[in-house]
Amino acid sequence: MSSKNWLKSLGVLCTLLVVTEARAQTSSSTYSALGIGEFNYSGLTQNQGMGGMGISYGTGWNANNVNPAITTKNTIFNFQAALNYKRINVDNGTETSKVDGGGLSYIALSFPIKVGKMTSGMGLGQITSVNYRLRVESEVANSDLIANNFLRGDGGISEAYLNFGYLLAKNLSIGVHGSYLFGSTIRSNTLIVSDEEGAAVGNNSEYYERLTVSDVGFKLGAHYQLKVSDRGNLHLGAIYQKLGDVSGTGFAKLAEIGQASNPDSQGDLIANDEKGSIYIPNRYGFGVTYEKMNKFAVALEGQFQDFAKYQNFFGEELDLMEAKKVGLGFQFIPDYLSFDNLLMRATYRIGVEWMQTPYYLNQTNIDDIGLTLGASIPVNQLSLVNMAFKAGRRGTLDNGLIKENYISFTLGFSLNDNSWFYKRVFE
Repeated sequence: MSSKNWLKSLGVLCTLLVVTEARAQTSSSTYSALGIGEFNYSGLTQNQGMGGMGISYGTGWNANNVNPAITTKNTIFNFQAALNYKRINVDNGTETSKVDGGGLSYIALSFPIKVGKMTSGMGLGQITSVNYRLRVESEVANSDLIANNFLRGDGGISEAYLNFGYLLAKNLSIGVHGSYLFGSTIRSNTLIVSDEEGAAVGNNSEYYERLTVSDVGFKLGAHYQLKVSDRGNLHLGAIYQKLGDVSGTGFAKLAEIGQASNPDSQGDLIANDEKGSIYIPNRYGFGVTYEKMNKFAVALEGQFQDFAKYQNFFGEELDLMEAKKVGLGFQFIPDYLSFDNLLMRATYRIGVEWMQTPYYLNQTNIDDIGLTLGASIPVNQLSLVNMAFKAGRRGTLDNGLIKENYISFTLGFSLNDNSWFYKRVFE
């Protein structure tokens, strides 16, 4: 039994019943059962609150892991970290279930090597996440028996990255973002066959699969700022991310329930920590922002990644399609000179994100649309508390599929310090 066969069984999503128990540190879409999981396209907290904007716009008060070219705006030391929480209400048309989870979202820092000319940064974050609990119920052909497949998945791909930004010419900056990719994804499919009275029939089985990746990838970025008035600037940005063949090791086994994860137990050992790779397609992004300095900014950005070219660890092409994301974001500062009123000096954000996910089931595109809100509230002259909230909907009940309504919240901070790069004078 290969991973492709049981993943294709999700085509009968009309019979999916969602298991309510979930204890993962992160909460992802039930559709993360397909492909490599759910990708993070929305950046850090300040990006998330503005519809995922970050390709064409950023400030010196926050790190930027979306477009490394924009890090040249960081003229002071910046350290960021955040926690996240997500809750999903899953509906298959006959019953609903709630799953939730949260944990550390990311750690990032940025600092100038030469102020106004070259910057560097590093951080830790998650590229993809997998977290699902599903039950697929179907009739066994030419019998009165019922087959129940209990599918479970956890894990994802994380990155530890190092980036550099360089001011190539006046108002034109470029950047490179190098990633060390690591992490494990565990998937299992437990099959139990029962009669009309619910009694187990025959030998039940479990398919267990573990993929561990360890490789490198990179992302290139460019940013150009055009002055259009005394206080008005037009920002243009672009990114290109290449992951390609991501190396790793794979373990897969079919055995009795509870024995599939043990390589020494009886069963059908399909792969025993064999070396291989998965192919993750390239990612492109473009954006434009109009900014009125110290007052407001409005941005429009898009991203594209063709998952029709995706191949799993066993070299199998899955029935995925292009992922397309479009976001529109707005941020506003009431009065940046109001030093006595922190709420007036805060930055407030709103945005909308639409995404055609790579999942295509029952001749139906699985779309995701969400509304975002955010704020960065100063706690002193330099540092900020960052917040982002998103409410959205993914999928549909049409054609027997699953609809998810979700909310997510991210809370973090940005510590800024300008004393590291200035010489101290003693009298």
